[in-house]
Amino acid sequence: MATITSLGVGSGLDLTGLLDQLQAAERGKLAPITLQKQQQQAKISAFGQLQTSLNAFQDAVEKINDPKLYQSLSANVRGTGSGEAIKATAAAEALPGSYRVDVSQLATSGTLASSRVDASDQALDLQGATALQLTFGSGEGVATKTVDITIADGSSLADIRDAINADKQAGVNATIINDGTGYRLALSSKTTGAEASIESFSFVDADSAAVTGPFAEDALTKRPGENAALTVNGIAISSAENSIEGAIQGVTLNLAELTIADGETASSTINIERDTLKQREAINGFVKAFNDLKGTIGKLTSFTGDSETAGELVGDNTVRTIESRLRSVLTGGVGGGELSTLSQLGITLQRDGKLKVDDDTLNDLVANNPQALSDFFTGENEGGGMAGRLNTTIEQMLGNNGVVKLAISGAENRVKSLDDRFERMEKTIEGTISRYRKQFSQLDSMIAQMNSMSSYLTQQFDALDSQLGRKK
Repeated sequence: MATITSLGVGSGLDLTGLLDQLQAAERGKLAPITLQKQQQQAKISAFGQLQTSLNAFQDAVEKINDPKLYQSLSANVRGTGSGEAIKATAAAEALPGSYRVDVSQLATSGTLASSRVDASDQALDLQGATALQLTFGSGEGVATKTVDITIADGSSLADIRDAINADKQAGVNATIINDGTGYRLALSSKTTGAEASIESFSFVDADSAAVTGPFAEDALTKRPGENAALTVNGIAISSAENSIEGAIQGVTLNLAELTIADGETASSTINIERDTLKQREAINGFVKAFNDLKGTIGKLTSFTGDSETAGELVGDNTVRTIESRLRSVLTGGVGGGELSTLSQLGITLQRDGKLKVDDDTLNDLVANNPQALSDFFTGENEGGGMAGRLNTTIEQMLGNNGVVKLAISGAENRVKSLDDRFERMEKTIEGTISRYRKQFSQLDSMIAQMNSMSSYLTQQFDALDSQLGRKK
């Protein structure tokens, strides 16, 4: 008997369509598993959004947990003409006040050039010299120092330049200038000020005795380095650098952008004031970050009666735990300071769970009592204030053993379990469909045989009727 290769060919029945219907019915058993997996994946994504909002809130909390925030001062510079280029920055130890700054001289670097030589790359007659001795220190009362740069016999002007630049102790940068007639060695002090200024150079032999050497210094090219000269409230100050620390307590003056002509004085008034803007921005940022977190939670737990539009974390115990712990810290208050509750700062918890700021109350505290704000948020020790307690609570919730990570890992484990269940169910369905296909194939063959037998018997009966004369 021929083998049936296509269902229904032998029987004439739509066995393939029937098998497809049975297969669709069997695979329908996978739909609940797929739906549950999608729900768990949606939860993982939702917990990711919640984690992001908690991280943003923690960042805002850390900003108000910095004691330096409440001590911060700003330096406002008011000047005319070149005095506008004076810059000032205030550190925490600065004190409020007004200071008149008059700058008559910027700190400059010393420069010096040599006499000419004919070529920069030809060996020079060193006349017994083994080193080029550099002398530093310019001006009356300024201590001098010397640095010896070793030079090899037969060195060219370029070799001497390279030897100077290779010596980290040289104190100068060296280059070669072609003035159109010859080549000169040009030296420039690496740092500004009279003490670091290149004063002179000379050639010396192995016994440190001066020798004539192949070239001398050109006195006409000498430009001594000078200290910056300024007065602060009439007090004269000299500085080797144009960045001056300590002239005003906690304030750094930067004169680098000044341009002062001979005989000119650049004047500015520097006002050191408490930086209330940073404090207000940080505290309002803390309130906004909390309200954004509440908004995220509201979206993830929303329910309008329609399960298809409900939030992914409706009724989730993790969310309730997070809200409860944060609310407990925010309403619990702190002790040991002038302020003990958020409401005393003008920050109140509304019926919808969000925070609201009374700007007048907060601005008054920022302007007149920043220490009380510092005590409330930062406390006497780390973690002792409101911000420290909030930070500890958030770290616990976001930690490896925190409720958020445990909720995410729980959902991930359920997804893995559903994947395993899906795979097992698929194998079972494949086995069932394979069995149906085999049974249908047998049925098809059986009906084909029966049809063949029926056709044969019909032919035999027709032949018999013909012999008996029964067929008309």
